Amino acid sequence: MAHKLPRKSTHIDMTAMCDVAFLLLTFFMLATKFKPDEPVVVKTPSSISDIIMPENSILLTVDSKGKVFFDYDNKKAKKILIEEISKAKGLNLTPEEQASFVNGASFGLPFNQMKAYLDVEPMQQREYAFTGIPIDTSFVAETNELGYWVQAARSAGQTEGHAPRICIKCDGATVYPEVKNVIKTLTRNGIDRFNLLTSLEAIPEGTDAYEENKKAN
Repeated sequence: MAHKLPRKSTHIDMTAMCDVAFLLLTFFMLATKFKPDEPVVVKTPSSISDIIMPENSILLTVDSKGKVFFDYDNKKAKKILIEEISKAKGLNLTPEEQASFVNGASFGLPFNQMKAYLDVEPMQQREYAFTGIPIDTSFVAETNELGYWVQAARSAGQTEGHAPRICIKCDGATVYPEVKNVIKTLTRNGIDRFNLLTSLEAIPEGTDAYEENKKAN
């Protein structure tokens, strides 16, 4: 006669699991840093490229009216950047104003308006009347504010040990001369490699790109 083995029972303490889940949820809520809202919204043209924006990137955004905005996703380098600009341009930014720049979103004003902008509360900054970073027709960093921002940011990034990549994000309605001015600013300062950001669209069937993507997958 076969003997039946006694059944083993496993007791799970659901109370303990709930406590762990609650602690994890609390940790992520406290530790997560949300990206601030951008002061400008652009509708980028679409393409079939699936290359994502690299880390440690300088982002130059051009809105539909041609206004240019600057941002840098490396906060350590961004802190070095704003300290250098405050000193070089005689802005006398306070530690609080510098922190506002480091933790803020894209910036689009002339140097002489920076202190007034950074002195207001973050909620008021969203409603600020941005005029864009000026681009002088000489296109050299000494007189072209956008060129100065880019070169100063690249220098700050090198201090951190990583060469930053430059990305340009334009609105689909931006007229070409405005985009050309941004590109010319880069090339006149010895920058010939940069990324153009677009929205991803489906690859049309029958194209070489479609066949290559099909083989890869």
